[in-house]
Amino acid sequence: MEAFDVIRWTTRGLISGTCRPTVIGLENVPKDGPFIVAPNHLSFLDSVIVQALMPRPVAFFAKAEYFTGKGFKGRTMKAFFQAVGSIPVERGEQAASVQALKTLLDILESGRGIGIYPEGTRSRDGLLYRGRTGVGWLALTTGAPVIPVGLIGTDKLQSIETNAVRPQHFTMKVGEPLYFDKTGPDHSLPARREVTDRIMDAIAELSGQERSAGYNQSKAAE
Repeated sequence: MEAFDVIRWTTRGLISGTCRPTVIGLENVPKDGPFIVAPNHLSFLDSVIVQALMPRPVAFFAKAEYFTGKGFKGRTMKAFFQAVGSIPVERGEQAASVQALKTLLDILESGRGIGIYPEGTRSRDGLLYRGRTGVGWLALTTGAPVIPVGLIGTDKLQSIETNAVRPQHFTMKVGEPLYFDKTGPDHSLPARREVTDRIMDAIAELSGQERSAGYNQSKAAE
């Protein structure tokens, strides 16, 4: 059994045993080939949850400091993020930058799965914000199916003001794959916008969130 399987099953067991989550729609994840997971974003733990509960590896960006922590907690976090194929990114870098998208593109072209938050950063007020078009660029460039995911209640697991985690029930709804024509990187911004909006509509249906017409901003940008 590979490291990914060991750590995924261990983390899944911990999440299932302490939170008793409701997980719906895992059969919608393709059994092979590239795929793009597009969840809403409510909690720091969202990536860990998606990576642990999905039946196949999903590579998300992760802050570089998660790979350099000290002590038992630091080593455990590093082992998890390395095992699931997370991509370290320095704090302050744009996850939707050209270089970052190319990194995700390489993973998709190798037939694996990636995760990207269309909102860009987690919602601190529970609203579902307008999607940034990086996910649309990836979908049109590669033709990989997009798997919308609605996370409900993960914000209750960890308050924004604290690092403490409180086990709570949450729900993860995995929607049916969305397919878009493969155009390669040469496509119009309106086409990318249309694809992104369709993805956000699917996420909204799954999560049941009230929507915002604007983009979410990181706390540092305010």
